[in-house]
Amino acid sequence: MPLAVELDRSSPVPLYYQLAQAIEAAIRSGELAPGDRFENELSLAGRLALSRPTTRRAIQELVDKGLLVRKRGVGTQVVQNPVHRRVELTSLFDDLAKSGQDPTTQLLEYRRGVADDEIAAELNLSTDHEIVTVQRLRYANGEPLAIMTNHLPAEIAPDAGELEASGLYQALRGRGVHIRLARQRIGARPAQRTEARLLEEKVGAPLLTMSRTAFDDSGRAVEFGSHCYRASRYYFETTLVDR
Repeated sequence: MPLAVELDRSSPVPLYYQLAQAIEAAIRSGELAPGDRFENELSLAGRLALSRPTTRRAIQELVDKGLLVRKRGVGTQVVQNPVHRRVELTSLFDDLAKSGQDPTTQLLEYRRGVADDEIAAELNLSTDHEIVTVQRLRYANGEPLAIMTNHLPAEIAPDAGELEASGLYQALRGRGVHIRLARQRIGARPAQRTEARLLEEKVGAPLLTMSRTAFDDSGRAVEFGSHCYRASRYYFETTLVDR
């Protein structure tokens, strides 16, 4: 069934933007589901009495946002909604599970060693203190979403099997370690070759980055993480308050 769209031709808001907003609302509400074929440009333009360049620009806006994808021989399809995550002290695994995104994990590395200068400083450890370094590829609904590298004091580190079955913070809670405070930095950079391959992106595609040092009830640093996320599938949200 064609998507019902109402356009206000007397509005100063450009028609392509009104159309893009209507399609985006239908995707986010579930009216258009992941995998659905989207109406072709020519049909949509004719039905809404729009020019093809206007229709094409609206669709390109949503392709650029990662909500639609053009596939040769298939047409335009709806893709998974980007993962929306508030900037709060939670784990990605827990956030995905709560939002019904079906998180799964591939363990890429699990290694014991001594902390280098940077990690020792972040965790307030001596440079000869044994740590565990873990790298994981996190999926949401079967799609790669993030590469996560975490460093923990060896004495509290969960084992490899736990980290494939659950989130890091959940595994730490099972060991009596409760995260109460974290220092976090958010940035962006282009994907390197290995990251692009793991995340199914092109080399140089934009990635969101986040580094976090987390502290327990006693103020002890218990985890230092460095994560990168597909910018086409993930965004952070913050609430700003006037003071």
